[in-house]
Amino acid sequence: MAKNKAKNKKQSKRNTLQAMSQIVPKATSMLRADVALWKSARGQAENPDNQRMYAIHNLYKEIEIDARLSSQTKTRKEKGIGGGYSIKDANDKVLDDLTQTCLKSGFFNDIVANVWDKIIKGHTVLEFDYNDDAEKYQCYLIPRQNIVPNEGFILKDYNDDKGIKYREEPEYGNWIVEFGDHYDYGLLNKAIPHVLFKRFAQSCWSELCEIYGIPPRVMKTNTADTAALHRAEKMMQEMGAAAWFIIDDTEDIEWAQSVNTSGEVYENLINLCNNEICLLLTGALIGQDSKYGSKGKEQSSLEVLDSVVQGDKRMIERIMCDVIMHALYLIGFLPADGLRFEWDKAENLGELWTRTKEILPYKKVKDDWIKDKFGIEVEGDIDKGSNELNIAPDFFV
Repeated sequence: MAKNKAKNKKQSKRNTLQAMSQIVPKATSMLRADVALWKSARGQAENPDNQRMYAIHNLYKEIEIDARLSSQTKTRKEKGIGGGYSIKDANDKVLDDLTQTCLKSGFFNDIVANVWDKIIKGHTVLEFDYNDDAEKYQCYLIPRQNIVPNEGFILKDYNDDKGIKYREEPEYGNWIVEFGDHYDYGLLNKAIPHVLFKRFAQSCWSELCEIYGIPPRVMKTNTADTAALHRAEKMMQEMGAAAWFIIDDTEDIEWAQSVNTSGEVYENLINLCNNEICLLLTGALIGQDSKYGSKGKEQSSLEVLDSVVQGDKRMIERIMCDVIMHALYLIGFLPADGLRFEWDKAENLGELWTRTKEILPYKKVKDDWIKDKFGIEVEGDIDKGSNELNIAPDFFV
């Protein structure tokens, strides 16, 4: 252990760039976002001569507060990185001790979470560090607003042109790693218009409720009579708290005709935007459509989501093996080079149980294996020489 700590401290001295500490914190603009702002931000991000990412990523930060968007993103992320994984050597042997160390390491799991975020937000640059006082590794996400991917710059202030050419630094590839295409903006770029239109519809619907929720009142009186005018104003102000009022025989009060709509056009637009967000992030509408929902539809939707999640896992495995694992070896976190990251394969216990029951009359099945797989306490056979178990046949149905 002491030898490993000494190695870690020696390796940590190589991280002299400390790019994260040089970045100037900036407040996010709270101005109203619209489609014109999105198009302008896209133009800056796609400009090959002077690429700037701060506008589009500030817009990402703004739309992430949308409830449907954040819910669908969280659902996909939890399914994508929620399973177990193993660390294997070049001979495909699982390194149990190292796997357990990584599973319990906040540093390693932060890396996996940031790799997944590449799906949502695109090109990513991470900086690793070693805290000598706490004797632990740390992972920092370099703010995407400060990155210029096609030029390899980390801008200290994203409104300035001064930066660090991180690909030319000796820390690149070990303490600093990047992944994702230079023009990879992630799925949030496609979600922006749906969130903005949804906000527009909600704002208009709210205004409709405010204006026409209570029918407008009209008071006819002699405006030349100051006393009558003041009395009418006071009466109109207090009508919300009074169920009755007294007016002169020369005065008249009536309720204006309200609009003949309850906001269906806004509701339809909001539902459309919500559905588009769901289709973008999870591939299907899961649990949202109660009018046309059915068990078969939900099962099919979950299968689509599982397919999407499996694609996410393959992407994470590829980036971890091609970029991250070698860098972690170079900084001293992993003990050897050439190690692989691999997700544990999920088993269908229902199908496995059916196959187990079918093979029991013909082949021997170990008691320990049944206990480990299905959690059933078994002890030998019912009859001598028989391998049949006294377990209800519909246990997993």
